[in-house]
Amino acid sequence: MPKSNTRKKAVYTPPQKSQQVKVSPRWLAPVMVAAWIIGILWIALFYIAPTMPFLSTLSNWNLLIGFGFIIFGVVLSTRWR
Repeated sequence: MPKSNTRKKAVYTPPQKSQQVKVSPRWLAPVMVAAWIIGILWIALFYIAPTMPFLSTLSNWNLLIGFGFIIFGVVLSTRWR
């Protein structure tokens, strides 16, 4: 009985990537946390003191500004390593 053909090629091994650890910039975490805090404080201040001169002129745009800061913080958190 004839012998079956054996595999002559080596099993595929993917090329090895360099093992460099990615490090986020030092400014990223403080800016991210500051954006969250500013956003929360902006919205809270709008609800606590709606008659402040600057906040009363923006009316409901204050919510958009506050959530904008919070979303900016979330976007920065996706880049944190």
